[in-house]
Order: sequence, then structure tokens, then C-alpha cells
Amino acid sequence: MQVRFIYNDDDVWAWYWIVDNIHVYDVACATPSGISVVNITTDSATINWNAAGTETTWEVIIQQAGLGIPTTVGTLVTATTYNATGLNVNSNYEVYIRSFCDSDGYSIWLGPYAFITANIPSPISFSTQSISTTGTNRAVVDMNGDNLDDIVSINDNNINIQEQQTDGSFLQKNITTTSADFTPSWSLVAADFDKNGYTDLLYGGGSGVTFMKANANGTAYSEISGSEYVFSQRSNFIDINNDGHLDAFVCHDVAPNVYYINDGNGNLQFYQTPEDGTTNGAPHNLGGYASGGNYGSIWVDYDNDGDQDMFIAKCGGITARRTNQMHTNDGNGNYTENAAAIGLADPMQTWSSAWGDFDNDGDMDVFVGSSDPNDPHKLMRNDMNTIGTFTNVSVGSGSVNATTFNHENVAYDFDNDGFLDIASNGDILFGNGDLTFAVFDDLVPDDGSFGDLNNDGFIDAFGGDIVMNNTNSNNWIVINTNGTSSNIDGIGARVELTTALGTQIRDVRSGDGFRYMNTLNTHFGIGTETTITAVTITWSSGIVDQILYPIINETLSVTEGEHPLSVDNFLVENLILYPNPTKQDLNLNGDYEVNNHKFQVFDISGRQIFKGTIKNNKIDVSRLQSGNYILRIANNEKVRTQKFIKQ
Repeated sequence: MQVRFIYNDDDVWAWYWIVDNIHVYDVACATPSGISVVNITTDSATINWNAAGTETTWEVIIQQAGLGIPTTVGTLVTATTYNATGLNVNSNYEVYIRSFCDSDGYSIWLGPYAFITANIPSPISFSTQSISTTGTNRAVVDMNGDNLDDIVSINDNNINIQEQQTDGSFLQKNITTTSADFTPSWSLVAADFDKNGYTDLLYGGGSGVTFMKANANGTAYSEISGSEYVFSQRSNFIDINNDGHLDAFVCHDVAPNVYYINDGNGNLQFYQTPEDGTTNGAPHNLGGYASGGNYGSIWVDYDNDGDQDMFIAKCGGITARRTNQMHTNDGNGNYTENAAAIGLADPMQTWSSAWGDFDNDGDMDVFVGSSDPNDPHKLMRNDMNTIGTFTNVSVGSGSVNATTFNHENVAYDFDNDGFLDIASNGDILFGNGDLTFAVFDDLVPDDGSFGDLNNDGFIDAFGGDIVMNNTNSNNWIVINTNGTSSNIDGIGARVELTTALGTQIRDVRSGDGFRYMNTLNTHFGIGTETTITAVTITWSSGIVDQILYPIINETLSVTEGEHPLSVDNFLVENLILYPNPTKQDLNLNGDYEVNNHKFQVFDISGRQIFKGTIKNNKIDVSRLQSGNYILRIANNEKVRTQKFIKQ
């Protein structure tokens, strides 16, 4: 036999040398053939193959797809069938097999043979309904004060509102406006910042900010635009100085952040944080990095001290510009950036984060969504009450299985099982209540807003079409917060829901995710539970309202101050406080462990004075004025209260 080697030399085929006198020999250990994979489930599969000859032992390796020729040791088997177990749901694998021929060693590998494990059914499904809107679709929020979420779309001189009706239909309204100097090309946020009962809008544009202020009956809007250059990113309505009036905050992409302080009459004053980090005439330091990089602001009480802090998901070129920030509020309107101290100063590329109590332990955890496939998403557990920092629990959580990287990340309980889920760029990470998640792809729009669009207690989505939640049998409650001393929407309030299984928490927010506006109503799923022990709302004013045993599967509208906390609201058990009266330390003794439990101190009128975590079975109350107070201690099982006197 003769083998000739030829090549193409400028379109001329030529040959230079020939190999002859070739001998073909049998290999010492032949390679098997005919791989097939059958009986594929969510976590197992059966692999079959054909023997090459007389060999009786084979090595099998099943590994993540794309790794190539194996470099690790596989499993030796003595049959041409292998049952693989312990696989991950909806995951890509590849199989390699080779013969083992005793003294003749191993054959070359047969493979790769690729397969995908089955996906378990999604806990919830969605269906699409078309609806006609005009303009850029940006919001799902109640615009007219009836507690039903509406659909809002914007162009420069029109606000298109699809008002949800009680029968589940929509009534379209087009409200012509003065042409907006800046349209919401980057973000839109909504709230009633002048307290007239109708929702106002903020347009975050690429060159500036426009406010659309609703009139006294919601039939017209006044256009208000500043002359300041702002390359807007995420925007929020929030009471920055806690005076009971909503202010506005806007992330700046290429300069320090800007904000607008409400004078109490619905007039907003522009401020920008100086680059040197001082206030320098501006009342608050809220992110003064010179070249910005500020993308996804979200306001959250991460340290459970009763005031709203601000986390900024950042993006940019150099490390300093893209390092995430936490601006911690001391309760007096002073903000300190301390992300590094609490483990959140990640230099990853991110446009938004989803905050929620993903393990129902009473504090807010965070999913930081990456916008860059080279930077994996991060799941950070809140350990502030034990070690004073956040802990990266991404590995093993399932959150890293979310492989879509983009801009939008929000937290809702989509299946109403009592455990928060995460919508991340069209995927939903369904929470198990223990900081682990099952990822399901492409259930909701990559870009869109969330709310309840048929008043059935389940969260729907809107991204040009309505993506309606098909629901299940789980129970729920929706809370609508109406502030009096606090802002009218209750933004910044902490809402707690207690059942026999424990306590869930939510913060009322205006502006989460990156670009869109989501419902201002507070949703809780309670799974198969049929009784809610209590709903407790701590308003930004410090006033606390509590509703005992509310009706499930309905919307509960709560007005600040109408359900004041009383010691009679709680189950009082064997809780001993001493000395009582006290001047400084209040020692605790009872028939249960109280260290690391959350506590709150209220005055007799039900206003929260301060809160924290119990250490060494005592609480320092020296800063209280003389008088009568109520101590409330809570864990995931019980709530206990007792009166005490401060001398």
C-alpha cells in the first residue's frame, strides 16, 4: 500500500513525498462503539454501548459538556450498561467510555456523547395576552388610587394608561401632556410625591430628568424638567431625609449621583453629591465617584435599624468605577458608604440587584445579577446580626445555574409558596426558603414590569404583552399601604407577615430592577397555610400598625395609625425583665433562649423608638427618655412582649 501527501500551492496541486510499505496491526485494546443514552430523568440516565471484542471491563466518565478528553479517573464497570445517578436538573453532560484490557491497558476514548437531563415542571406557568398600548412600555402600577395595578406607556407628549377594572378588563386612557424635555429612555419610576391621591411619574432620560405631576383628579399632568445634565440610570422615589415627604433619587452614569428634595408641598430641589465625597452644600452624600458608573440603586433596610439604606449596583471600565456601594443611613439622614466593611464591594459588572429575605430569617439577603458572562451572579446571605457582614453562598445555591446575563433582577413570590423567588432577565429562580433555587428559563419577559394584572393575588408581568400567571392553589394576601405621617404610598415601610410557619418580611419600594416600575402593593404567598397570625407594618415615621388574623386571599388596605400596636396584641409568655424600672440595662430572663433574637422598643402610643438584636441577654435602654415602654421580641416561631419603665 502506498500513501501520497499532496497540497494546494497557489491553486496548483502538487505532491512532494510518498510513504509506502505500510503495515496495519490490530490494537492491543480496542475501543467500544455505539454509545446511547436512554431513560433520562431530572437526575439520572442509563448509558449503553457495544463491546469491541472480548474485553469485560470499561471505564465510564460523565462530565459537564464541553470539557473535552477526560483528565480525571472514571468508574470501572463490568457490563455494557451503566446507570448514572446524582445528576443535576436540566444540565448538559457528555459521556466518554474506554475499554480496559488488563495488561494491555486502556483503549482510546469513545466520545463525547452529549445529553441533557430532564427539566422538572415549573412551579408556575404563564400565558400571553395581547393588549394595545402606545409609547414605550415602562410601568405596572396603580395610577388612580383604586389599589389595582394599571399598565403605563409613555411617549414625549402622551401618557397611555390601561386602567385595570374590577372585572379584569382594561379601560384605555390617553392623557396628552406638554412635550417632555426628557423621555424615560433609561428608567421610569412612579409615586404620589405631592400627596394628592394620584400617582406622579419621573422620566430618567439620557440627558436629564423630567417629572410629570398629576393634577387633583388625575386627568392631566404638569411637565417639570430641570436644566441639569443627568445621564440617568435607575431612579427611585424615597424619603431620603425621613421628613414624611417623598424625594427622588437618580443614578448618574458619568458623574456623581443626583437627587431632588421635597419641600413638603411637592416642590423638588435639585442636588448633586460633590466629587470629593463631602456634602459641600448638598444635604446628603449619596455616591460622589467622579465618573459615575452608577446603574442600579435600590433602597432597603439591610441592617434592620428602621431606616432605608441604599445599595448601588455599578458598572464600568476600571475597578473603582464598577465596585458596588452601600450607603448606610444612621437614621438622621447621614449616609456612609461601607460596602467593603460588610462584604458587598464587588467589582463586578452589574446593572441591578434583587433584595429579599430568601431564607425567612428576618433580614434582607441580596442576589447581585451580573451583566457579563465572565462575572457570575452572586447570592449574598445577610449575616449582619451574627458576624456583621454578608456571606457569599452562591456555590451550591443553584443561583449560578442562571446563565442569562442582562439588566433586570427583581424578587417576588411568583408561586405564592411563602418563599421569595427571583426574576432574572426572563428566567425565574424559584426559592426553596433556604437560599437554594431551581432555575427555569424564559418564563417572563427579559425586560418588563411586574404586578397583579387581574387582581388574583399572583404576580404577572408586562413586556409589550401581558404575561399572565396561571396560578395554583396556594394562598396569599396583598397589602396596600396608605401613609399619613409617612409618605402617602408607604414607601420605606417594613411589612411583616406571621403564620404558624414563621415570619416573612418585605420593604415597600418605588424603583427596583434597572429600568421599569413595578407594583407598589406588597404581595405575600403563604402556601397551604390558611391562617395569618398578624400583619405588622413599621412605617418610616416609626408608627407601628398591626392587624391580627386578617382574611386571606384578599387585599388588605392599611392606613397608618389606624391599627396601633398594643401590648394586648401579642401573646405574652414567661418573659421577665429586670431591673424594672431601669436606668441603663434591661436584663432578660425567660423559659427560652433570646440571644440573637430581634427586638423592638415602642412607646405607649405604639410608635417604634428603636430596634436591634439581643446580645448577652440584655438591652441597653439608657438613651430612652423616662417613661413607659413596650419591649417586643420576635423569632420565626413566636412573638413576646412585656412592659417596662425607664427611669
